[in-house]
Amino acid sequence: MSDWQQPYRDKSCSAAEAVALIQSGQHVLLAHAAAEPCELVAALLAQKDRLTDVEITHMVPLCSCAYCEPEYAGHFRHNALFVGTGSRAAVARGQADFTPCFFYQIPIMLREGVYPVDVACIQVAPPDADGNMSFGVSVDYTMQAAESAKYVVAEVNPRMPRTLGSSMHVSKVDAIVEVERALPEIPLPKIGPVEEKIGEHIASLVPDGGTLQLGIGAIPDAVLKFLGDKKDLGIHTEMFSDGVLDLYEQGVITNARKTLHPHQFVATFLIGTQRLYDFVDQNPAVLMRPVDYTNHPAIACREDRLISINSAIQVDLRGQVCADMIGGKQYSAVGGQVDFVRAASMSAGGKSILAFPSTTRDKSISRIVAQLDEGACVTTSRYDVQYVVTEYGIADLRCRTNRQRREALLAIAHPKFRQALEEDGAA
Repeated sequence: MSDWQQPYRDKSCSAAEAVALIQSGQHVLLAHAAAEPCELVAALLAQKDRLTDVEITHMVPLCSCAYCEPEYAGHFRHNALFVGTGSRAAVARGQADFTPCFFYQIPIMLREGVYPVDVACIQVAPPDADGNMSFGVSVDYTMQAAESAKYVVAEVNPRMPRTLGSSMHVSKVDAIVEVERALPEIPLPKIGPVEEKIGEHIASLVPDGGTLQLGIGAIPDAVLKFLGDKKDLGIHTEMFSDGVLDLYEQGVITNARKTLHPHQFVATFLIGTQRLYDFVDQNPAVLMRPVDYTNHPAIACREDRLISINSAIQVDLRGQVCADMIGGKQYSAVGGQVDFVRAASMSAGGKSILAFPSTTRDKSISRIVAQLDEGACVTTSRYDVQYVVTEYGIADLRCRTNRQRREALLAIAHPKFRQALEEDGAA
């Protein structure tokens, strides 16, 4: 018997038993996105009547976020590091909080005790022969939370892919709850003609041997659709999804010319379909690292020809970007946008691209504006912006005067809004 097997058995318990040690007033941090430990959360909610003022912190939630419902007020308070569908209303009505922070800084704040964590609830793959449990699809801040917390509860799920690069030994965990549950899947996005045109424009900026940072959604997938004639592309990103798999199988993404970790995808978390989870399982071509490595501008910028592709809600005619608010309401968060905007600008041959449709879905509102909506905050400053792309073209804002920026952005605004924007003296 391996020396970790008996301690593993000794630590095994039910979800209710594992969360019974959580006390009022404690800070509980949940693993991120597809690795959220949903059974532990459900067990904690079931014990609400004995608890007050428990803070629950995480980024993107893929479970129900029920602790944000009014009935849990006073028992739990959510601290959102990224506002999502389940937490947006609670933040807006003041039942939950939002903490602005760069993604790469979260593990640093945990490690230095700027944000103290009492309990980390994580989800991992079963132990390997040496007792190491892979963090699977969520390393990001989750690994550091587990290392910094006073009490660590792990859901151990055989459906969690065993990814390479980051793990935790059984000896470092206080309680183990065995579960078997498929990871949440995100359906493939629908790519329309607007996204296709944006993707085509962006693809024209991607050189052979370029390394991509891109996320999930119709625009990233549309970009990938137009990269079939490129050679030796690589991936160094905070996350990737199913969209990259076709290009990898076609030999377009090889990671061969990467400066850091050649021949490997590098990411910090993953969301997709079962096809993606099967691809990364025990795949030596995939390296999962903490977000203070993948996203740190001083590290990511060492990747030559780094092409950063992100989105925005609004861009004003000075080049200021709002990507996380709609007016005065918090809609999402900065995520890794600024991390990679800055890394790409420092990368040899790198390019930072912000891409979005020129209007809202119903075409009633221009997303290029004379000035950002009242109450909205700047996500990416005008000093950091390089390329802005809509379906109407590419605006290169590097070393451009305010007048030149205005002209370049007007040229890629939707035609029906250009005259009104030209007549607005705000910019």
